Amino acid sequence: MRPNFALLLAALAGCLLPAGGCIICNSEVQLALKSLEKDYLPGHLDAKYHKNLTKRVEQTIENFKELPFKEDSFMGVIDEDTLTKASWSFLKDLKRITDSDVKGELFVKELFWMLHLQKEAFATFAAQFQKHNYCPNTCEHRVEVYEMEDMILDCELNWHRASEGLTDYSFYRVWGNNTETLVSEGKDPTLTKPMVGPEDAGNYRCELGSVNSSPATIIHFHVTVLPKKVVEEEPSPTVVTTQGKGTSEWSTLLPSPKAENMLEDRLAGLLLWGSLLLLIVVALAILCQKTVIDFIKSSLSGLGSGAAEHRQVPEKEAADSETQ
Repeated sequence: MRPNFALLLAALAGCLLPAGGCIICNSEVQLALKSLEKDYLPGHLDAKYHKNLTKRVEQTIENFKELPFKEDSFMGVIDEDTLTKASWSFLKDLKRITDSDVKGELFVKELFWMLHLQKEAFATFAAQFQKHNYCPNTCEHRVEVYEMEDMILDCELNWHRASEGLTDYSFYRVWGNNTETLVSEGKDPTLTKPMVGPEDAGNYRCELGSVNSSPATIIHFHVTVLPKKVVEEEPSPTVVTTQGKGTSEWSTLLPSPKAENMLEDRLAGLLLWGSLLLLIVVALAILCQKTVIDFIKSSLSGLGSGAAEHRQVPEKEAADSETQ
């Protein structure tokens, strides 16, 4: 190892551009840095440089939160999804370096060049977030509301609830002479005006304050009040139809869906009771048929016994007469 290695290490760390975000707060990143220090460095870098390298890497990642404030790229806040995306990008590149098994000065060069690229990548992530989600001070919304309906102006953005250091929402009515009137102030991110009229049309401004006295979000609303919405009446269920010229008119009462359902229920009930009655009739018929058959059999058996007894009486009387 050449004697100017420590100077090279400091120079490489110093040439990194400032960036932003607390990537080092991510638990996965913290574990990866500990693994780099405990597992990778002992076999890939002289032990006397371990402490200095670890400190430089941590400082560099800490400086991710020092991105320059620019209205078109970074306004000081990002959301959790952007931090997660940047953290995984960092972890992927760090794993690529450790998997290559590079050592010594070449390892240090690749490590800090990777950090430089990750800062640029994070700046890109932050710019994408701000473009699509953050809504900088030039943000403007056009709102259309019908007369006699409620006007709702929503000043909340998706990162507000997860951010710290924010204070109150303030809504102002902006007049044509560039003066403003405070309409409401508090924790509620929405302004609601019930039953608006033409006099409520115009410009409004919402401002979310921060603890450092500078606004975190400013949104302008241009409100247009449209004429009262016409409510169309539903047609009557009675339909009058004329069949040709010179013919008489006839009307048909169309049943409502509710009446149709009631009719279906009644028909189903009648069908059920009819089926039950039919089963009872069939059962009674079978029972009656068996009773009639048994009665007929019993009657026929009784008639047969009586005839036999009637025949035996004359025969006995004839026998007695012959004996005498």
